[in-house]
Amino acid sequence: MFAFLKPLLPRGLYGRAALILIVPIVAIQLVVSLAFIQRHFEGVTRQMTQSLVIQIMFVLDEADRGGSLAEARARALGVARALDMTLELPAIWPDLTDRRRAYDLSGRVVIETLRQGLPDLRSVDLLSDSGDVRMLLQTDAGPMSLSVSRRRVSASNPHQLLVWMILTSVLMTVISYAFLRNQLRPIKRLADAAEAFGKGRSVAYRPRGALEVRAAGAAFLDMRSRIERQMEQRTLMLSGVSHDLRTPMTRLRLSLSLMPQDDDVRAALRDVADMERLVDEFLSFARGDAMETPVEADPVALVARVVENARRSGGSISLHSDGAGTALLRPDAVTRAVENLIGNALRYGTRCAVSVTVTERSIRICIEDDGPGIPGERREEAMRPFTRLDQARNPNRGGGVGLGLSIAADVARSHGGTLTLSDSARLGGLKAEIILAR
Repeated sequence: MFAFLKPLLPRGLYGRAALILIVPIVAIQLVVSLAFIQRHFEGVTRQMTQSLVIQIMFVLDEADRGGSLAEARARALGVARALDMTLELPAIWPDLTDRRRAYDLSGRVVIETLRQGLPDLRSVDLLSDSGDVRMLLQTDAGPMSLSVSRRRVSASNPHQLLVWMILTSVLMTVISYAFLRNQLRPIKRLADAAEAFGKGRSVAYRPRGALEVRAAGAAFLDMRSRIERQMEQRTLMLSGVSHDLRTPMTRLRLSLSLMPQDDDVRAALRDVADMERLVDEFLSFARGDAMETPVEADPVALVARVVENARRSGGSISLHSDGAGTALLRPDAVTRAVENLIGNALRYGTRCAVSVTVTERSIRICIEDDGPGIPGERREEAMRPFTRLDQARNPNRGGGVGLGLSIAADVARSHGGTLTLSDSARLGGLKAEIILAR
């Protein structure tokens, strides 16, 4: 129903909390201003002005009873002084239009009431003196000017109620927002701790705030502890598996090395090398970067080192960088991901272009090749563990066990980013882009 208002609403928790506080207070002020000030003060102003009308009619009657101008002025002046009015007879006004300020709401009521009760009223001036109401009336002796204090026709200082109401509302809003901020701060800290843990960082956190927030914080700490224990147990188990697998393979390699080197022995040695490589890739994927502590690192220098190593191996690679700076990274994990992507690019293509873009909020590492690429409908499948798309790429260039893209995707997710695959407009092959959050 109010979908059109969504783009105008604040997205943050603090902004929405402030809106929840301010909107009711402003609404209450508007209701009070319209219902109380407009009606109450207008009613009081009308009653006071009607009392003044009775007094003015008495002055007019006295002026009309005088036979001459002097007698009319004397009779009217005596009554006017008794009623605390300033009288001028005869009077000359150059302008006969009613005058008041645009924001003078009570002045509008004063003029309407005076005209309803005084048929002989010619003009009302509320601008000549802010403290007086000047009126021009027609009498038998000529035009007569009367001036009375504005306090006699309207409530004095009605704006004071508005001022006090606004000041009180602002003060209570500030106090309420301070209390609400203390309640929202633990939620923000919990969100920051959860976001950091999603990026592979474990920050210090202690549950605070209301009971519900404390319960959520305690549940988060329990969950984080269980995940960390599970990761530690998996790493220890894989370390044992690595030791158990490497020992017999080492013995097998030594035994084959001592045998006469014929075609069968050389084939067996190649099989052992493949087994060692497969075990290393599996352990690298299963271990991930859980045991590496994030440090401040230069992503441009890190990628440049990987590119230089690949060039020494005979790869044709170009490197372009844009921006500079350091970020909190796991260097070994990022290196492993970039090496896997560059290795895939050189395995299935002849050229590789690497670019690094460092901005205030992200790091983009792009690897492009001139290979056959991957069909769009199979790119998501290619990032799954142990998935090989040799029929889509080039089976004659060698292949792994289908973990290169999976490791790169896991490294990107652990740094709060993503891995995307697309067509390379530059080289015509595959474009793999790692986006890391800073």
